Amino acid sequence: MENPHDKIPMHQGAMPSVFENAKKNRQQNTPAEAALWEAIRLKKLDGFKFRNQHAIGSYVVDFYCHEVKLAVEVDGEYHLDPNQKEYDEERTMRIEASGLKIIRFTNHEVLTNLEEVLVKIRASLRR
Repeated sequence: MENPHDKIPMHQGAMPSVFENAKKNRQQNTPAEAALWEAIRLKKLDGFKFRNQHAIGSYVVDFYCHEVKLAVEVDGEYHLDPNQKEYDEERTMRIEASGLKIIRFTNHEVLTNLEEVLVKIRASLRR
C-alpha cells in the first residue's frame, strides 16, 4: 500500500493555510535568510531561479529551485532542540521521498561564511 506522504504535492497542491504561512515568512525573513536570498534571487547564482519561502505540500521551505528540485533551509538555534531535530528529520524524509533534495545551513554559517554556503549550493545544483 502506498503511503500518501510519499507523494507530496508541489505548491499547487498545498493548502491555502500553507500559502499564507509562506507569505508571512517572506515578510519576516531572518537576517541570515535575507542575506542568502539577496545572494541567490533574480537568478544571481549561475542562472538558477530560486523561490523564497516556497510551499511544498504541508511544508514551507526557505528557498527552492524547481529546475533541480533543490530546497535550501537556513536553521536558527531552535533547530538544535531535540524535539525540533526529530521533526526536521521526519520533514526532510517526507519531502525527499517525493524526489526533492534538501540541504541545510545554520544562520551562523550563512552570516559568517556566505561564500562557502554558495559554493555548497552550487555543488548541489550541479548534481
